[in-house]
Amino acid sequence: MNVERRISVVSGLIGICVIRKILKRRAARKNKKRKLWQEEWLKKRDVGKGVLSLLQNELLHEDPEAYRNFLRMDNDTFMELLTLIDDIIKKQDTQLRQSIPSDKRLAVTLRYLASGNTFRDLMYATRIHESTISIIVMEVCKAIIQNLMKTYIQLPRTTLEWENVAKGFEKLWNFPFCLGALDGKHVNFQAPKSSGSYYFNYKGSHSIVLLALVDSEYKFLYVDVGVNGRISDGGVYRESSLKKGIDRNLLNFPEDRHLPDTALSVPYVIVADDAFPLSKRIIKPYPLRGLSVEKRIFNYRLSRARRTVENAFGILTNRFRILQNTINLSPEKAEILTLTCCILHNFLAVRNKKYIRPENEINETCSLETISQQGGFRASNEALLTRNKFCDYFNTVGSVEWQNKSIGLV
Repeated sequence: MNVERRISVVSGLIGICVIRKILKRRAARKNKKRKLWQEEWLKKRDVGKGVLSLLQNELLHEDPEAYRNFLRMDNDTFMELLTLIDDIIKKQDTQLRQSIPSDKRLAVTLRYLASGNTFRDLMYATRIHESTISIIVMEVCKAIIQNLMKTYIQLPRTTLEWENVAKGFEKLWNFPFCLGALDGKHVNFQAPKSSGSYYFNYKGSHSIVLLALVDSEYKFLYVDVGVNGRISDGGVYRESSLKKGIDRNLLNFPEDRHLPDTALSVPYVIVADDAFPLSKRIIKPYPLRGLSVEKRIFNYRLSRARRTVENAFGILTNRFRILQNTINLSPEKAEILTLTCCILHNFLAVRNKKYIRPENEINETCSLETISQQGGFRASNEALLTRNKFCDYFNTVGSVEWQNKSIGLV
């Protein structure tokens, strides 16, 4: 009985101690001051403090060029873009706090894409907390993709539209029957540890691949974003919807025609580099070993047309510098940011002709890594014959006066 009493007493004391601790915690919670929604210095953005107030109150009126450089667009273009997505990104005020206006949400997102700064850097500049900025950027990017994607990045649907693309290449780049320039680049990001080597590319970094088809005026006709950077040897292009559409004859390409002033019948083609397999629709340079003068001229003429996609990537990365950095976000978010930049690139190219300088001034350097060879497939006789026909054309009736000088011949 003595032992049982002792156990009972000890249990009672323990219970009393536990109850006291619970009561102390409840009292502490009751007396604890309510946490503020945000720090006091962040609230000052509503009274004219921070870079967003500088943008609207000073740069817009006093230095429009600085305003354009800050957002990568002038105010008229900014307002047009805001109109297109305002219904999606605007928020309602509540009794507890005011929402961030939609124009500021868009401005923060554009500055993030243009500068490549971190969310924390933007927090100190805009007086919006970094966690809020991270949410805003994704919401605005998704709104841009939702409302602008189908309008500003779309493959031609009809034979006539494809022919207009080909006319652009013939007029600007002296390459007839060209439906676009194709290339792919790596967009580096900080891969999660759980991904292992899934995104690890041949350059020693983690990336996703941006595959793009570009027209003669540096606008994207087609983009495929998100394939992991480890894929090579035909994987990126082979698995794309573009190749599937070409193979199944679903894209309404024009019928084969004779090259101008010749009897050489060829298909309409897409120009690419050595990373892609030579096929009926994909034409690439001759291998560099043992080149004749005629083949060197062909390689120069093809590379001149293919330069449009290189310049498009260069313009893209120099305008939206987030792509020059290693994006410290998940692969899904990196894909959203990349696609948004491509859409904005086309939006600006269509809306503002000054976005892209005249052809003879274009020499944009792209910081993105190129993709590795896309296949060791043996080319068909038809593909080899098509390339030879273009080679003959460029060395006869289709020659231009400067081509010999461009390859080092006087």
